[in-house]
Amino acid sequence: MDIKNFKVALSQIAEERGISPEKVIETIESAIATAYKKDYGEKGQKIKAKFNPVSGDVKFWQVKLVVNNDMLYTDEEIEEMQERKEIPQDEARAGEEAPKKYVFNPEKHIMIDEAKKDYPKIKLGEEIEIPLVSKQDYGRIAAQTAKQVILQKIREAEKETISSEYRSKEGEIVSGIVQRVEGHTVFVDIGKTLGILNREEQIPGEFYRPSQRLKLYIMKVEDTPKGSVVMLSRAYPKLISKLFELEVPEVASGTVVIKAIAREPGYRTKIAVSSNEEGVDPIGACVGQRGTRIMAVINELGGEKIDVIAWEEKPEKFIANSLSPAKIVKVQVEDKNTAIVFVPEDQLSLAIGKDGRNVRLAANLTGWKIDIKMSDKVVEETEGGEEVVVEDGEPVKEESASAKASADKEKPKKEKKVVKKAKKAVLEEIKEEEAETIEEEIPEELPAEEAVEETEQTPAEEK
Repeated sequence: MDIKNFKVALSQIAEERGISPEKVIETIESAIATAYKKDYGEKGQKIKAKFNPVSGDVKFWQVKLVVNNDMLYTDEEIEEMQERKEIPQDEARAGEEAPKKYVFNPEKHIMIDEAKKDYPKIKLGEEIEIPLVSKQDYGRIAAQTAKQVILQKIREAEKETISSEYRSKEGEIVSGIVQRVEGHTVFVDIGKTLGILNREEQIPGEFYRPSQRLKLYIMKVEDTPKGSVVMLSRAYPKLISKLFELEVPEVASGTVVIKAIAREPGYRTKIAVSSNEEGVDPIGACVGQRGTRIMAVINELGGEKIDVIAWEEKPEKFIANSLSPAKIVKVQVEDKNTAIVFVPEDQLSLAIGKDGRNVRLAANLTGWKIDIKMSDKVVEETEGGEEVVVEDGEPVKEESASAKASADKEKPKKEKKVVKKAKKAVLEEIKEEEAETIEEEIPEELPAEEAVEETEQTPAEEK
């Protein structure tokens, strides 16, 4: 095997596999060291190779660990371990610390006294590199072994590169093509690797077929014995905000900010938006001309309904907005993050929503516990498009609400006094004049409505 041939394939391998040229050179060096040990080395040796991609030259070293007697197992300890059928750990495995003691091997270890003869400054636990004679020609078995090492190392480097790349993309969306469906698990081709869309991260009612193109949210990259796995989602709420970033330039630039998201995948989503610049309508920007922007997002989600509402600092206004499209009469904020919302009778079912979904999403969006109650008032729109609360055909002003409430409490008391006086007057009139009819005389003393209401069942009528 001619080592200089590696130089020709170096750039091609790096480009095709998507890994750095340095990683490819490291792989080649490992393969050459393995081939050298196969043909020219001794059992137990640790060979290090240094490959020059420009000249194609390779240099070799034998690596030995500097030890002393305290770092080595004694013969008695080795015998005891053999009786217990234990194998002394001679090298650190992946993810493990280096062993505290070693079984001395002259091909791997060198005593410190001997090492100091050639390396006076060497310390315990360090490694020395002893130069070896370079070789250019290798046998068929060594070449085959080197080939296998290269393939294995390149696959490992490829997996590491993919894992690192997609870890940096966690929290982003990616476009993928459904490759296959196994049970409830969907495997999606997202470019350099396959992503997994589990059942709990799928949109309820959505069906997936091979070759279908989707946009997915990268949840996380998990390490498994078989390598790194990219976990995807179609149900995660932040998928909505990422889709709006793609469709709405104002959201992508930060002019319009999505403050909160509440989602029930496959059914309905509510998002609260605000603007960082004056003159920019956040709702209008998200909806787009004739609804083109929001419809693009809805179509990507398979028809899932999306409500865009205005973010407000005041809880009362924010809660009222969150119950859109229902019209709200009044929001009364209570203690312990609870709010009572009064709605007209014809808006009650709209405020609650099908299966309670509207009020549930509003509560998730605002973070408030919402209790909806019916009101006898209604909400109407003026000619200017402003919504006003109307009672008995007259607009009710917010500032006069408390005064009106106290007036309503005093009204029954006054009516009782008037009725009592009317009743007394009628009875006196009956005794004095023994009138045949009462209806004709009552209007002279008090209003007819009040008098008649209380004198419908008088002693005279009973007679």
